[in-house]
Amino acid sequence: MSHETQIILDRVVLVKVDANIYGARKKLKKEDLVLADGSKLPPEDLASLGSKRLLDPDKLTVFNRLKKEAERICLRVGTRFLGGFAVPVESAASITAELERIGLDFAAAKTEFIAGYDAAVTDWVVRHPEFAGIIEQAVDSVEFVSTRLSFDFLVVSVGLPDSLAPADVARLESKIGSLSEQMFYEISVEANQLIEQSLLGKEQVTRNALRPIRRMRDKLDGLGFLDHRVAPVVSTIDDLLARIPNKGAIEGGLLQEILATAMLLSDPDKTRRHGEGLLATQLPVIDDETEEVIEYAKSEPPAVLVVPTAPTPVITESAADSPDFTDLFDGIFDDELEAETVTTSDDWALDILLEKCQTDLKTGNDTDESNPSEHSAEPATVTAGDDEEADDSDQDYWF
Repeated sequence: MSHETQIILDRVVLVKVDANIYGARKKLKKEDLVLADGSKLPPEDLASLGSKRLLDPDKLTVFNRLKKEAERICLRVGTRFLGGFAVPVESAASITAELERIGLDFAAAKTEFIAGYDAAVTDWVVRHPEFAGIIEQAVDSVEFVSTRLSFDFLVVSVGLPDSLAPADVARLESKIGSLSEQMFYEISVEANQLIEQSLLGKEQVTRNALRPIRRMRDKLDGLGFLDHRVAPVVSTIDDLLARIPNKGAIEGGLLQEILATAMLLSDPDKTRRHGEGLLATQLPVIDDETEEVIEYAKSEPPAVLVVPTAPTPVITESAADSPDFTDLFDGIFDDELEAETVTTSDDWALDILLEKCQTDLKTGNDTDESNPSEHSAEPATVTAGDDEEADDSDQDYWF
C-alpha cells in the first residue's frame, strides 16, 4: 500500500448508517385484480403487476426523513465511501453525537407508529372499501413490522491486513483514489442547487445564501488531505467571505462574485483546474527565481550585484514584489485551450472576476511602491526581457 493511501486511511473513519424502514407494500397478485370480460393480463416475462400499499404512506414519512437527515449530517463533513461515509477523524465525535440524537428520534417515532399500526390499517381499508379484501389478506402482524423498523450506525477505522493479496490492495487503493473525485462531485451537486434555488435571476439575496457556500467551504477544508488542489480553492472562498458585509442584503458586484464562485464549484473539472492553476503560480515561481539568482551570481562579477541606493522601476515590478496572476486561470473556464471557445456565460463570469483581479493588482502595486526600503534589500533578479514576456501573456483571471 502506498504512503499516500496510508495517510488518507489514518485521517478518516468510516461511518455506516443502517436504517431499515418498513415498506408497507406487498406484491400485487392476479387474483387481486377484477378484470372486465375479454381483458387479458400480459405474461410475467413481459410485465409485472407491481405492488399494493397496506396503509397510508404518509405514516412512514418521518422514518424516511430521519434517514435522509443522517445521510446529510455525514455528507456535511464527509464523502461517500464503501457503502458508508469517509469522515475526518476530528469530526467523528460530533457526527456520532448527532447520529445518536437521530437514533432517539427514530425510536420515539417507531413507538408511536407501532401503537397506531392497527388503526392505520383500518383507516386504509375504510378509505378503499372496494379493495378491503386484498388489503386485509396481506396485512403483516405488528410484531413483524416492529422488526422492520430500526436505526443504528457504526464508526470504524479502515485498514489492510498484512496478508492481503496485491490485487485486493490495488482494488482498495483505487477506491481511495476516487475519494477526491466523489468529494468534488458532491460539492458540484450542492453548488448547482444553490444556483438554481437562490442565485439565478436575483438582484439581491439575504445572508442565508451564504450558508451553502460556508458548508461547501468547510467540507473542502476538512477533506483537503484528499487532494492537494483543495487548499487554494478554500483560500479563494475565504477571500470572498471576508469581504461580505456583516449585515444587510448582498447585491451588485459581491452578488455577482458569489454567483461566479458557485458556478465554478458546480463544475468538478474546473474546480480542480482552478486549484491546480493557483498552485502552479506559487512554489515553482519562487524556485525558478532562486535558481536565476544563483546563476546570475556565478556568471557576473561581484560588483554587478551591488544593490542600488534607490529602487528602480524594474525592481518594483519584479515577480517577487508584486504578485503576478498571469495565466492563473488560463484555460479554466473553457473546455478547449483556445480563447475563442469560451461560452457567453463563461465570458460573463470572467469579466466579473477580471475586474476584481485588476483592482487587486493596482492596490498591490501601490502598496509595493510605498515601501522602497523593502525593495532595496534584495537584488534585482528580473530582467527587462522577463517583464516583456509577462506582458505578452494571456489575460489574467482572478477568482
